[in-house]
Amino acid sequence: LHGEYVDQCAQAGSPSMGYDRFCKFYQRHVLVTGLASRIGHKAGQTVEVDWSGPTMQLLDPATGELSRVYLFVGCLPFSRFSFVEPTLDMKQDTWLRAHVGMFEYFGGSVPRIVPDNLKTGVIKHPKEGEIVLNEAYREMAAHYSAAVLPGRVKKPKDKASVENTVAHVATWIIAALRKRQFTSLAELKAAIAVQLKAYNAEPFQKRAGSRASVFAAEEQALLRPLPAVAYEISRWVYGRRVARNGHVAFARNYYSVPYTHVGAKVDLRVTDTMLEVHHGHQRLASHLLLPENVVNEYRTHDADLPAGPKYRQWDQHRVREWAQRVGPSTVIVVDRVFESVPVAEQGLNPALAVLRLTRRFSAERVEAACQIALAGLIRSPRYAHLRPILDTGQDRPGALTGSAPAGPPAEEIGGYVRGASYYAAGGTR
Repeated sequence: LHGEYVDQCAQAGSPSMGYDRFCKFYQRHVLVTGLASRIGHKAGQTVEVDWSGPTMQLLDPATGELSRVYLFVGCLPFSRFSFVEPTLDMKQDTWLRAHVGMFEYFGGSVPRIVPDNLKTGVIKHPKEGEIVLNEAYREMAAHYSAAVLPGRVKKPKDKASVENTVAHVATWIIAALRKRQFTSLAELKAAIAVQLKAYNAEPFQKRAGSRASVFAAEEQALLRPLPAVAYEISRWVYGRRVARNGHVAFARNYYSVPYTHVGAKVDLRVTDTMLEVHHGHQRLASHLLLPENVVNEYRTHDADLPAGPKYRQWDQHRVREWAQRVGPSTVIVVDRVFESVPVAEQGLNPALAVLRLTRRFSAERVEAACQIALAGLIRSPRYAHLRPILDTGQDRPGALTGSAPAGPPAEEIGGYVRGASYYAAGGTR
């Protein structure tokens, strides 16, 4: 370096310093360039998270196979209070659930989450420009009023606390439990919880107290309160079209959407318990999610349907309103149908079957048929009693005054009524 310096000075025609003086200046340059600054962490401001490199194992007692167990590690840099969660995979849902468990373990949240640049958290971290976060990870952080600030690529010192904790986990948990065999994740979690409690209670070597004592005394009170409801893992289904009946299909079931959006494409946000329908940035509806073993079922909000009786759900009151528009004898028939069943819903189908006769025959004829059936001493007339009366024309005015047919009356089969002329001639049931 001194030789190059001398050559440059000779080309420039300027004097050059001697070798000893050059070395003293170079030594000072190295010291200034290599300066290190100490980062002072504030209590209740940051949590650093990462996956542990070393893993553990579970034994399947039936087959003897070993499966790998990954360890999620979280650390509060101020107190170094730590959290460890064993998981069976490193997928996005598992990553998010581990964060939910970590905040519940701490009893609060912090404004900053500092992860590594893994795909389950960060999509893109360019040297210039904005960081692109995973949408589900950003949504989870927003639920806990936190921001995701990932460390720089290949800069582990940006999250030195959790890196140090990962090394300690290898000693305090993995090495300490290496001689034990675990056959279930719950059993492993219980053993890790014991070791983690001991690790957090271990006194510092160069600082007063322990992780647990510093956390309880100085940091726990500064954490942000947790939301009233824990974050639910969700997934999005895009571009579902609302059908003409005002419902959108998901998993072979149907959920109502306000009728003004019929024909539009909507997005579905699905959690473990709920289904939400979104159109752009507007939430249109939310429903309890139907179980996986249920198919072809409808979840319908009355407010999503247009106004008017046509779109109301069928019940006993609505059926009786229809019967009143037909006639008083039809009302009696419908009332007796509902009286004959132990549960009102069991009478909906037979009562509607009676009323739907008005689609094939006039309301006057159906009313007359009900009157004839009631006169025939049938306690609870049904469709099977009324349809033969209408098909044979017994409800017509001339049929009521006709004479009895020749020969003995036909036997009543399957609940069908005998002809009106039979009762007019003095026949009894």
